[in-house]
Amino acid sequence: MARGGQLNVLATLDQAKTQWYHFTAIIIAGMGFFTDAYDLFCISLVTKLLGRIYYTDPSKPDPGSMPPNVLAAVTGVALCGTLAGQLFFGWLGDKLGRKSVYGFTLILMVVCSIASGLSFGHTAKGVVSTLCFFRFWLGFGIGGDYPLSATIMSEYANKKTRGAFIAAVFAMQGFGILFGAIVGLVVSACFRKSYPAPSYSQDHAASLVPQADYVWRLILMFGTIPAALTYYWRMKMPETARYTALVARNAKQAAADMSKVLHTEIEESADRVEKTIIAGEEWGLFSSQFLRRHGLHLLATTSTWFLLDIAFYSQNLFQKDIFSKVGWIPPARTMNAIEELFLIARAQALIALCGTIPGYWFTVAFIDIIGRFWIQIMGFAMMTVFMLGLAVPYHHWTMHGHHTGFLVMYGFTFFFANFGPNSTTFIVPAEIYPARLRSTCHGISAAAGKAGAIIGAFGFLYAAQDPDKPEPGYPKGIGIRNALFVLAGTNFLGTIMTLLVPESKGKSLEVISQEVADDEEAA
Repeated sequence: MARGGQLNVLATLDQAKTQWYHFTAIIIAGMGFFTDAYDLFCISLVTKLLGRIYYTDPSKPDPGSMPPNVLAAVTGVALCGTLAGQLFFGWLGDKLGRKSVYGFTLILMVVCSIASGLSFGHTAKGVVSTLCFFRFWLGFGIGGDYPLSATIMSEYANKKTRGAFIAAVFAMQGFGILFGAIVGLVVSACFRKSYPAPSYSQDHAASLVPQADYVWRLILMFGTIPAALTYYWRMKMPETARYTALVARNAKQAAADMSKVLHTEIEESADRVEKTIIAGEEWGLFSSQFLRRHGLHLLATTSTWFLLDIAFYSQNLFQKDIFSKVGWIPPARTMNAIEELFLIARAQALIALCGTIPGYWFTVAFIDIIGRFWIQIMGFAMMTVFMLGLAVPYHHWTMHGHHTGFLVMYGFTFFFANFGPNSTTFIVPAEIYPARLRSTCHGISAAAGKAGAIIGAFGFLYAAQDPDKPEPGYPKGIGIRNALFVLAGTNFLGTIMTLLVPESKGKSLEVISQEVADDEEAA
């Protein structure tokens, strides 16, 4: 344990009243997530259109769609980049400081987002190759934002409302998804009006106007605007006091930085700083000491995030396929290319408004009342129940007239993912590890989540294929109904693994991570 209690500057931060700088921190950190969600989910709007533009054979009765391997690459490559970015920038955030790495991830996101919209070439191969290349690096930047934003927010917040603040940063994802759908709606509506076209079944060639090639590019590039606007403020943020005091060993500097931010005078006496020796400064991530103190914690945060993302990403990225299957979006041949995009965007906007966004803000409202542990248990349990509710009577949901019921159930699984493990798996790793390893461990947990997302994204694509007549180019799958049973199983496993997650509600970060003894903090 630390000898000598918590430093003045950290105690002051823990007790600070909620004030303006907390909200600016939420917006600055949250804008990264806004872009993350926009970029990761707008690709699902764009893939159908890309299939029509680059893979249509006018002699066939149905418009073109991307071959399975190409679709998997375009959808999954950003997730692979994100996984790599989480590990790399998580480690870097503990080595160089949160702030020094924070601007770089944003520049990477902005540049690659614009570049992916400028993917060059007129052939399918050229466009898809450059698109995949830039989306990998876009994902790499997005990956860096996970551990850094979470760590910065948890280290800035006071202990009473810390959960709500980190949840609010994460909740910007919901607005990012919604903004992606709105941009899709606006862009496609403008092009639909300016360049009217018949449906594919009426005229194969004319249903795709040449200007449609601008539509997907505009949608991909738009997501960077909000992020680029926050760059200046990102650079103005001081380094977090916990990094400066506990890792860089400069408590005087930390006190000076926070005095400016909190507008109060914080004194830190030199001899006090000398006395505050942080416990376990010698041991690292691969030591027996870490294993003893945080081994189970790391198992809990990685496994729950991994299991959650299998279900969460398979649902999110393949919404449009589920919408078509239950008849919410009519068959492709009855629409022109831009009209199809418009209808998919509209469906996604409705799900985001009714299920996704309310779930995030319920977490913000209740996390510091109910606690992380119970919200996560409840979320996983309810997701299991609703998945079974979709899977058991699946045949009933596909019958005409029952589609609305299916969508309500589907919306509820989203609601409980976000008012549940999707938010808590992000919050807990930012609180329970010591300052020196906080960003690294958050990166590792997030990367485990992305590994689950990759399995969810690729696995669901193949698993959901009909066992009797799969789509062209796919092997036979187990069908959507059985795939939903599998997802219910992963959610149930998540409920069990949550039992290992510690509760961090209302405690100081130094107490949770065992850097300061509890009685010392009270003293």
